[in-house]
Amino acid sequence: MEIRITPFESLSLIDFHDIIALRIAVFVVEQNCPYQDLDGKDIKSFQVMVRDAQTKTMIGTARILPAGISYQEVSIGRVASHPDYRDQKVGHVLMKTCMEFIDKEMQNPDIRISAQSYLCKFYAQYGFVSTGKEYLEDDIPHTEMFYSAKKNAELKK
Repeated sequence: MEIRITPFESLSLIDFHDIIALRIAVFVVEQNCPYQDLDGKDIKSFQVMVRDAQTKTMIGTARILPAGISYQEVSIGRVASHPDYRDQKVGHVLMKTCMEFIDKEMQNPDIRISAQSYLCKFYAQYGFVSTGKEYLEDDIPHTEMFYSAKKNAELKK
């Protein structure tokens, strides 16, 4: 796997195309959820890309949003893995990459996410805890989750 993180303005047109194509394939087609993907937040975010090393196929993507864009805290969103590569744990690669980047580049801040509710256990593996706020977003159940940098730093000691 080839992993890269870049600010939006450094994306190539091919990278942008492949990110959007994967997000549409997962969120719109696979999950049958028509929604407005291009919400203006990508241009303020860091884009995480995972490609198959041999074929160069985009197999995973996520975006890291600095504090003040989606939430008061840093956020991770649009986490998507290619259905044909899920057996390779691309979602875990994405989350580990995001968490390491945030820890290194953003001085390990708190993180708030909007998780599809069926993935709460997945995000809990990375220290996220439900805030108790559950809601429908585009007719899909979501749960707000929070990662406390201070609490998780203490647990790592």
